[in-house]
Amino acid sequence: MRWFLLMGWLLVFGWFGARAGESAAFVEVDETTTVAAPKPSALALRYHWTGNVIWGAARVWDVAAPLVLLATGASVRLRNVARRVGKGWFLEVGIYVTLFLVIVYLADLPLRFYAGFVRQHAYGLSRQTVGKWLGDSLKGLGVDLVGGFCFAWVPFYLIKRWPRWWWLITGGLTVPFAAFVMLIAPVWIDPLFHEFGPMKDKGLEAKILALASRAGIPAERVFEVNMSVDTKTANAYVKGLLGTQRIVLWDTLVKNFDEREVLAVMGHEMGHYVLGHIGWSLGLSSIVVVAGLFWTDRAGRWVLRKYGGRLGIDSLADVAAAPLLLVLLGLSSAALGPVALAYSRYQEHEADRFALELTHMNRSAARAFADFQRENLGVPRPGMFYRIWRSTHPSIAARISFCNSYHPWVGGEKGLENLGE
Repeated sequence: MRWFLLMGWLLVFGWFGARAGESAAFVEVDETTTVAAPKPSALALRYHWTGNVIWGAARVWDVAAPLVLLATGASVRLRNVARRVGKGWFLEVGIYVTLFLVIVYLADLPLRFYAGFVRQHAYGLSRQTVGKWLGDSLKGLGVDLVGGFCFAWVPFYLIKRWPRWWWLITGGLTVPFAAFVMLIAPVWIDPLFHEFGPMKDKGLEAKILALASRAGIPAERVFEVNMSVDTKTANAYVKGLLGTQRIVLWDTLVKNFDEREVLAVMGHEMGHYVLGHIGWSLGLSSIVVVAGLFWTDRAGRWVLRKYGGRLGIDSLADVAAAPLLLVLLGLSSAALGPVALAYSRYQEHEADRFALELTHMNRSAARAFADFQRENLGVPRPGMFYRIWRSTHPSIAARISFCNSYHPWVGGEKGLENLGE
């Protein structure tokens, strides 16, 4: 549970072999050939179902844990300890945040270890050692502690200074705050967990850079990350802002997908970059966050009027009210999350369209989606619950169908046959 929720839950985005050897040209392939959505394996169906169960348990726990701290008076006791030790309001908030995050981290640890380590190994998706998992987990806690200590005072100050309008001001501040996190994450945070660098396959790199040039993306913005030390799954994504924005592909993608499939996936990620999806997502997230914080303010005031005396908290500006804010933000996230997810699916569809228009690699893109299903134990047609409450992307079956049908350029330009020549 990240302390940044106190700044407003911000975003739901992001995306989550045969080689051509030294030859600069592609082997001729009929990219208009259709691809059928593969049937999911029994293992994939079981992974999908248990994933929904764990997701639901985690959402309940995210509300139950702060409620326990609030109802038992533990939050007030933490605040009293922080007040005695801190000798000042700023340090009081910082010490409370530190203690709160450590307690929540320890409480969350069994579920996160099972979901992130035990389960991934049980389904054959992970190569990670216990030491690596624990080290990454502790690094994540360290990042949260630094971020919480530095920034968690902001909403409490705003509640105290502008009690009627803090929700609007805080919602507005989530844009520069999220932009700051996006700016520093690729260069300061992500390298703490994985090794990033240029692509090792120079032939493929030349084709990706040529594709990036065609899309108007600076060549130095493509990175390969060493994910095979942790996982057998494959992925690629766009991250960063302004001078730190970059396209990243996992080394597992390069190893397990053929060259045309990798280029089709890269076209998708370049679509996010060129279409400015990060900026648009920031704008939408600020609107959603303002709505969530408005609800949090009104509901929080009602709770404190009715139960504040029993809880020992008389104002939302009291740092001891942090668990209450988290509970209410979690409820607003459950209600408003589908809006952000629907917009994320729209962006992913537009990135798919961009990739096809850039590469004309319909068959390769469809095969890449089929390979993602196989490598990541996906299912092609998840149920309504998953699509509304969890899915950031269109279903694999829908994406394959789009690849099969969308080719308005047929009879015109041929695409990338001469790329790299």
